[in-house]
Amino acid sequence: MSRHRTPLALLVVLTFLGGLTAAAVPDRPGTAPARAAEVRSLLDRRAAALLARDEAAFTADLDPLADAGFRQRQRDLFHNLAAVPLAEWGYRLGDDGTDLSSLTPPAEPTPPADEAWAPGVRLSYRLRGVDVEPSDQGMAYLFTRRGDRWYLNSDTALEPLGRRTWRGPWDFGPCVVHRGPGGFVLSHPGGEVLARRALAELDGAVRAVTEVWGQAWARQVAVLVPSGVEEMRALVGPGFATGAIAGVAVADRVDPATRTARGQRVVLNPDSAGALSPIALRVLLRHEITHVAVRGETADGAPMWLLEGFADYVGYRNSDVPPKRAAPLLAAAVREAPPTGLPRDEDFRGPDLELAYQQAWSLTAYLASVLGEPGLVELYRRLARARTSEVDDLLPELTGWGVAELVEGWRGYLAATFP
Repeated sequence: MSRHRTPLALLVVLTFLGGLTAAAVPDRPGTAPARAAEVRSLLDRRAAALLARDEAAFTADLDPLADAGFRQRQRDLFHNLAAVPLAEWGYRLGDDGTDLSSLTPPAEPTPPADEAWAPGVRLSYRLRGVDVEPSDQGMAYLFTRRGDRWYLNSDTALEPLGRRTWRGPWDFGPCVVHRGPGGFVLSHPGGEVLARRALAELDGAVRAVTEVWGQAWARQVAVLVPSGVEEMRALVGPGFATGAIAGVAVADRVDPATRTARGQRVVLNPDSAGALSPIALRVLLRHEITHVAVRGETADGAPMWLLEGFADYVGYRNSDVPPKRAAPLLAAAVREAPPTGLPRDEDFRGPDLELAYQQAWSLTAYLASVLGEPGLVELYRRLARARTSEVDDLLPELTGWGVAELVEGWRGYLAATFP
């Protein structure tokens, strides 16, 4: 399963919201630029201190009168990041001009400050060996001025105003990193069993995906094992943080011009993935890592049967899992009601989700049998850049068949596969 995360930038730009008033600071020349310069310096100091592992410098700019829980969470954050292989960590201050000098409760600092400011802030970080480009996330920071000095006061005070701080794995506990040639698995104390199982499969999964897709991808993957539902929800979104989903491949965004993706991670559901058999976990990781490899070539709105079917094709390839075991629902359906059309996108979100995945797998396996594996890869590269509504027109150009002919051939393949 794959999910392309919606960037949090929409939550970061605050214009006029109910309860906010105009700036209380007099409009003196240089006031706003000086404030922005001070806060930028504050953010630069914190980033440099974190990379240098200087806890005193990292916490020096925390508001001494801020909530004690926030101050402790920031110290915890510093320690939780100790083992994470960071290549970059920095902050970018937005110039949206928002001034929250006068805030209505519950966002007003306690105790009141001389001035409060909540500009747009973006965290930019890159994981060594995994990220070619940095991941970019929104941070809902509230800054306070006490006398002539600015401090970081809170990262939650703006939540009632609709602004939330992005949370990474390090916000949920100490990070334990298990490394291998194919990347690393990041977990927390207590999650080592699943992390070690995933690491044992990671290098083989990367090789298996590369055998099909080729060398033109990072071939380094970050696999995350959350501590529980709250962290799972933060990493993949509430719609995907369910017990029925064992793993999700996520990304911040895809640049269609360069065909690259940022912030790609494979997130394992600790409950359901932890209960998988060794072969099932192997298939799952190869499926999700396929999404990582092909993400840059995949446009929003591409046909789900192609995206999920191709990932399952790679997942089950050379697995020795018999078709009836890989697709039991489909095996039963072929005898009663064989498919009359291609799987619809909505089928992958409804009650027939499992059957839709099994149909998609068998359809791509059929395509591989008639086009060859290189032909299947080329078909993916072409169709995955199109929308579902364009498939009918593109198929004859790419394969020489219309949809009806494809379905007819697929039904014959199903009859032979599930006699």
